[in-house]
Amino acid sequence: MRHQGRSRQFSNLLSILSLGFILFTTIQGQDAMKYNELTPEEQRVILHKGTERPFSGKYEHNEEDGTYTCKQCDAPLYRSTDKFDANCGWPSFDDEIPGAVKRVPDADGRRTEIVCANCGGHLGHVFIGEQFTSKNTRHCVNSISLNFEPVEVHIEHAIFASGCFWGVEYQLQKVPGVISTKVGYTGGHVANPTYKQVCTGRTGHAEAVEVIFDPTLVSYEDLAKIFFETHDPTQVNGQGPDIGNQYRSEIFYFSEEQKKTAKELIKILENKGLKVATKLSPAMTFYEGEEYHQDYYKKSGGTPYCHLYTKRF
Repeated sequence: MRHQGRSRQFSNLLSILSLGFILFTTIQGQDAMKYNELTPEEQRVILHKGTERPFSGKYEHNEEDGTYTCKQCDAPLYRSTDKFDANCGWPSFDDEIPGAVKRVPDADGRRTEIVCANCGGHLGHVFIGEQFTSKNTRHCVNSISLNFEPVEVHIEHAIFASGCFWGVEYQLQKVPGVISTKVGYTGGHVANPTYKQVCTGRTGHAEAVEVIFDPTLVSYEDLAKIFFETHDPTQVNGQGPDIGNQYRSEIFYFSEEQKKTAKELIKILENKGLKVATKLSPAMTFYEGEEYHQDYYKKSGGTPYCHLYTKRF
């Protein structure tokens, strides 16, 4: 009887193991079906952690707007807005879509490998501290590990000057619909001016902010209102304690429509009794400011000293 009981137990164990194996192989098969078929070269890089030749990938210089996805499983990995040119031979990104990329110690014991968090496919390596962008991070990714899904993005440009560009940028980059901001110099007669040169007041440039925005989310008029409501448009050649023509109030317009909008807002303010000193000028060459000026208050954690909000409209 004991022998028969053991036989039944053994038979039951085999049944359980067999069922577990079937479930395991079924799940594995389902997972495999989710993945795209890879060429031998794609397998060498994505599955076996190889590296494509530098300057050979099709996405190294891609500047289209869209999303970069995993070649193996189609998971979204990077946005085009986080891509930059590091001139290293491979696509570079200073940020990933949250939760999309996993970092693991590389087999060489020195570098940090990056893989797709969804399927584990090899992407490349991540490097910290190179100072390419304000995020101080570079995801060096093989083009062959990626696919690209372009999107149609509606963008317009605007340039505003109203004193120290740190505060101007701080106020404008908070506006929903603003895609990006850059601080720099425009309106002068010297090519490629430095901050030190502009500070002399002899180059003719104004400290300004270039804004790239989505007009389907925020209008130029709304941005211009923020501009007028976050500085004193009646002050001539300065803003608060910052005195000099480089701190003047000026709008550099890209179209007659932008000019018309700005003139209408100035008229509203003048009808309220304000003597507006803001100049209107056609957009000129915008020279990007030094890296340490970009996103100043984001990096320092401070707030502007002379760009406080005042309701005017």
